[in-house]
Amino acid sequence: MIRTFTWENPMKKTKKLIGDEGIIFNNAFVTSPLCCPSRSSILTGKYIHNHNALNNSISGNCSSPAWQAGPEKHTFITYIKQRGYNTFFAGKYLNQYGKRTAGGVKHVPPGWDWWMGLVGNSRYYDYKLSINGTKEKHGEVYKQDYLTDLVNRKALEFLSYQTENTPFFMMLSTPACHAPFTPAPQYAQNFSDLRAPRIPNYNVHGSDKHWLIRAARNPMSESSVNITDCAFRNRWRTLLSVDDMVEDVVNTLQQKGLLDNTYIFFTSDNGFHLGQFSLPIDKRQLYEFDVRVPLMVRGPGIPARQVKQEVVLNIDLAPTFVKLAGGQPASDMDGVSITPLLMSEQQHPKPQPLMEDRFLVEHFGESHNVIPGCPQLTNQSVANCKPDCICEDAKNNTFLCLRKISAQENIKYCELDDNEGFVEYYDLNSDPFEMKNTAKLLPPGVRENYSQTLSALAICQGVSCWAPHRQSHLS
Repeated sequence: MIRTFTWENPMKKTKKLIGDEGIIFNNAFVTSPLCCPSRSSILTGKYIHNHNALNNSISGNCSSPAWQAGPEKHTFITYIKQRGYNTFFAGKYLNQYGKRTAGGVKHVPPGWDWWMGLVGNSRYYDYKLSINGTKEKHGEVYKQDYLTDLVNRKALEFLSYQTENTPFFMMLSTPACHAPFTPAPQYAQNFSDLRAPRIPNYNVHGSDKHWLIRAARNPMSESSVNITDCAFRNRWRTLLSVDDMVEDVVNTLQQKGLLDNTYIFFTSDNGFHLGQFSLPIDKRQLYEFDVRVPLMVRGPGIPARQVKQEVVLNIDLAPTFVKLAGGQPASDMDGVSITPLLMSEQQHPKPQPLMEDRFLVEHFGESHNVIPGCPQLTNQSVANCKPDCICEDAKNNTFLCLRKISAQENIKYCELDDNEGFVEYYDLNSDPFEMKNTAKLLPPGVRENYSQTLSALAICQGVSCWAPHRQSHLS
């Protein structure tokens, strides 16, 4: 089924310059619906249970000393650097990066020649950067401080030094469209007539779902509805600056004669929800709106105007980048290179059947003892409880999901580590918005098979995470 994503709509230049010139992947997923774990998976090519960055905190191993001493020494960029590449990073790295407990701004992750890392989580103004290990403070002046534009300018500066004689790798990680959703002033009034999409699961009570979803207020308050609409507009507005950045980068590559020999990937680290199942605004859930992401790729040997249905995961990016750089992905990477998909149109001009794919989605819930503005939630093991004290995470919002997609099957089976031992199951072909949890209707043998497959994925490492079910079309 062809799926049209709303993220394409505000970024018309990006779609034209990347998607229309290459491939739009309709089934791109993250293996965790949360920033730091997902970014750690992108960097390492590993599931959470193998890189151990469980959440966005230092105690959860986000850019912690243990992360820096272990997984960070073997991120994809370290392999690419060994291939003789000039390397550049600008923007948000990991949520705890640059904090004192994470080594401060002097810490520059291995493999990067040019480093412009944001200290902490996404900001558009009033932030600190690590410029190759030196702190740089920024304020509130648009022309010099707006972070997305600064990432753009620094990227163009890096490109100005690049030639066809030395390969380069550049990673641009803007704050958009993350909170606080601050648009550039010239875009502050765009999309004023839009609101959050009222898709079938918007402002609907998830009465058959796990307790955290059931606890959401339904219908949402008028203030929560307004927040979802305002956030939707501002998220789109922030993406217009990203759209400008993509255009500037592509034009610069063209002017330098480098475009035809450069691969460009556009994607994100997680999905997002705005009012789905009456959850006002966040991520961290097992549903499609939090785990699906955009993915577009263009580059040498990739025919234009393709739309592909094959599954691509965030853990597939690291081995793909290493492979495209002429290296061999590490054997302990859980993902697999998608280079055969990038070139397969030339090798297989006729449409190929969608091969079976299965993968794991993991989330480890967080909690806080004190919830500001919600004294009734003190010591209730919940977190992210706003607006209206509606909690989006909890200590036992911990789950594992099996996702299977093929020409015949499109399902999600999830087990939660909560007090109920709750299970959710959805047939996405007949129920694409996950309105009805039919876990109780599964035949015992089918449920047991799903559970055993999920248990195996939950402890997989390297090739055992993808063979044999992914090796038939990815390698």
